[in-house]
Amino acid sequence: MRADARLPPEFFARDVRALARDLLGRVLRTVTPEGTAAGVIVETEAYRRDESCCHTFRGRTARNASMFGPPGTAYVYFIYGMHHCVNLVGEAEGSGCAVLLRALVPTEGLDLMRHRRGPKVTDARLCAGPGSLCRALAIDRTWDGLDVTASDRVAVLAGEALPESEVITSPRVGVVGRPEDVALPWRFRQRGVPHLR
Repeated sequence: MRADARLPPEFFARDVRALARDLLGRVLRTVTPEGTAAGVIVETEAYRRDESCCHTFRGRTARNASMFGPPGTAYVYFIYGMHHCVNLVGEAEGSGCAVLLRALVPTEGLDLMRHRRGPKVTDARLCAGPGSLCRALAIDRTWDGLDVTASDRVAVLAGEALPESEVITSPRVGVVGRPEDVALPWRFRQRGVPHLR
């Protein structure tokens, strides 16, 4: 598959732990009236409905409804009254499973990202952290429910898959739930990049 090819729905229709790992090296691109911005995904976290750190653990609500959508659906939520976070739905429709995108290496539209993030933010920090990457790419709640496999506003491109030697796994960060769920090693990062929070 060409690096600039859009990933199809079947890429997302699998266990979110495998999806979270395989999203590393792929490219998230957004298109707004201001312009296009994109970056290589370098940090993710997997969330499954059967574990207590997941937003869908207690069932469907108005807030998390998109997380029950078809594979490749964007689930965007607002947290701490200040940050948006974007997830990509995986597994089967109705499963309530998704992958949180935590960091990107900016590759396109850097001037636009700098404008959105402010003059004091270094390029390595533009998309470091889920709230930062959403601000840099202008992702907000209006993106919730978009199909990243078909939308003209957002796409995930093939990029280049990472070899196992470049992948680090660890427990997720900033999560609340049962101790055994908090400890799950479902955070995936690219080794040696400075663009992580």
